[in-house]
Amino acid sequence: MSKAPDHIARMIRVDQAGEFGATRIYAGQLAVMGNRGPHSAEIAGMAEQEAGHREKFDELMARRGVRPTALQPFWDRAGFALGAVTALIGPEAAMACTAAIETEIDDHYSRQLDELHESGEDPELAAMIEEFREDEREHRDAALAAGAERAPAYPVLSGLIRLGCRAAIRLSERI
Repeated sequence: MSKAPDHIARMIRVDQAGEFGATRIYAGQLAVMGNRGPHSAEIAGMAEQEAGHREKFDELMARRGVRPTALQPFWDRAGFALGAVTALIGPEAAMACTAAIETEIDDHYSRQLDELHESGEDPELAAMIEEFREDEREHRDAALAAGAERAPAYPVLSGLIRLGCRAAIRLSERI
């Protein structure tokens, strides 16, 4: 096991936390919508993909000696609550949640890739992030196609979720 440099450890930590949070958001949505909601099958597929991303980050963390964020228990509950609340608002709100989060994750992963490509550092991590970013973009596009922008108060809902996502990223990098 090799210890990752601090800036790489922060990347891995926050990315694992994000993938964990995504699995919890989808779990909350599916707990409310069940398997018969208008987008349940699509959400279940996205959840499965996010779980795969998380497993790969979990393995990378173990191999590189990176500790998880101390906020993981909070993200567990907060992610589930966000998923459940957006699903309670309605299927379009659940999709709005996905679109908002994946927009922020696309930006976040793109910034990380710029940094990794510029430095030529850690091609393994860069390849993972690049692969996962494409999946997240597909999730965002699917959510928009499924009516995310028709959610009640979409601009406000999306803006609040994106703000929360940015805060979660900053906190999970450091704590």
